[in-house]
Amino acid sequence: MAVASSDRGAWNSKLGFILAAAGSAVGLGNIWGFPTKVATEGGAAYLLIYLLCTFLIGFPVMVAELSIGRKSGKNPVGAFKALTTNKFFPLVGLWGVICGVMILSFYTVIAGWAFGYAFEEIFYFLGWQAGADWLTDTGNGFKNALIAAVFMMATIRIISGGVSEGIERATKTMMPLLIGIIVIMTIYVLFQPGAMDGVREYLLPDFSRINPTLIFSAMGQAFFSLSLGMGALITYGSYLNKKENIPQAAAFVTVADVGIAFLAGLLIIPALYVAQAAGIEIFVGDQLASSTNLVFQILPALFHTIGGAVGLILGVVFFLLLSIAALTSTISLLEVPVAYVIDEHNVPRKKAAWGVGLGILVITLVVSFQTSLIGTFDYIFNNLGLPIGGVLICVFIAFVWKTDSALDEMESGFEGVKKSLFGKVWPIFIKFICPAAILYNIISNFI
Repeated sequence: MAVASSDRGAWNSKLGFILAAAGSAVGLGNIWGFPTKVATEGGAAYLLIYLLCTFLIGFPVMVAELSIGRKSGKNPVGAFKALTTNKFFPLVGLWGVICGVMILSFYTVIAGWAFGYAFEEIFYFLGWQAGADWLTDTGNGFKNALIAAVFMMATIRIISGGVSEGIERATKTMMPLLIGIIVIMTIYVLFQPGAMDGVREYLLPDFSRINPTLIFSAMGQAFFSLSLGMGALITYGSYLNKKENIPQAAAFVTVADVGIAFLAGLLIIPALYVAQAAGIEIFVGDQLASSTNLVFQILPALFHTIGGAVGLILGVVFFLLLSIAALTSTISLLEVPVAYVIDEHNVPRKKAAWGVGLGILVITLVVSFQTSLIGTFDYIFNNLGLPIGGVLICVFIAFVWKTDSALDEMESGFEGVKKSLFGKVWPIFIKFICPAAILYNIISNFI
């Protein structure tokens, strides 16, 4: 079988891969979606179930995707072509590529909103109210298209630089910066009036809230937050060195994703209650405000209430944090179809990056003017598309390529894996537990 060549690119280091893969996993959902779910669905009880689901469902599927990628040295479509003569599974890979393209088309618009709000904070501080209002109008198609285009151009530039000089170099800068911003802002927020109410809401468990609905909500969040099912980790795995320990690398990525999500919750939920202490309404009826209202209404209102240089700095830094988190995800979303074009059509990287990126930008421009498409695309390609891809990857590993073949691939970097506890337990999860749990989640979505 083919392996990743230097022409395609490869990671310079394990740290580079871990930061890039963690960056793919850490996105806008981790920063605002996850904390709100924790606060509204049982506090630390939800957090505990989420951790269990991440390691019991997400981690085994991540190992599967990385194994497929490294063995084949290809993109999701080429990977299945390389590992089986079955004509169906390359279509599974193609479905993953399509999901990534469509998610990127609307994700860039939302990322543009976050980026625009960083400048809104500056305009508000300077008293340029008309400019601030223009930047916060999410229904303004021209504004949406303009900022989304800027965001897409930044993503294309990084991808066109290659795996080590583009993706790895960028994420080695952005991920530590992202973590640093979260930690500094969290320390500040925790010393503000009302913050401890948020800490209690976030960390005190209400075990009476644990029920099937909570469990499968947490499982869905865990699966989506790890970027599984769309081929991103197959693609990133194709650049992995044969000396790397795949289960260990996957564990590091999972811990990084969970850790950043936890830190984000420790920032966002106390910040909500700081806003309440400042007189800002954070509840709609008896429920916390939705994630979108939280980020684009409540927190900007808090920064404006704080006022002065402190309010300005907090506001700008927070929305830059969101922009960085979004960019680390858009990089992986674009890399999947770019790798497909490079591998399957023998197109040079720069040409592939600009061609694919500008092609997706056309869809993004449509979404910019028709933002109602965001909910539709999110449901089809994210809520349903990714878990369907995840189930089919499990089926492929379990019954087509076989778990023994995957474990043989893992032997490079993890000698004796078949005799280890991981080697004995992982096949059971991939064959039975993971697909059953993900299928239940898909059925729940339909219901």
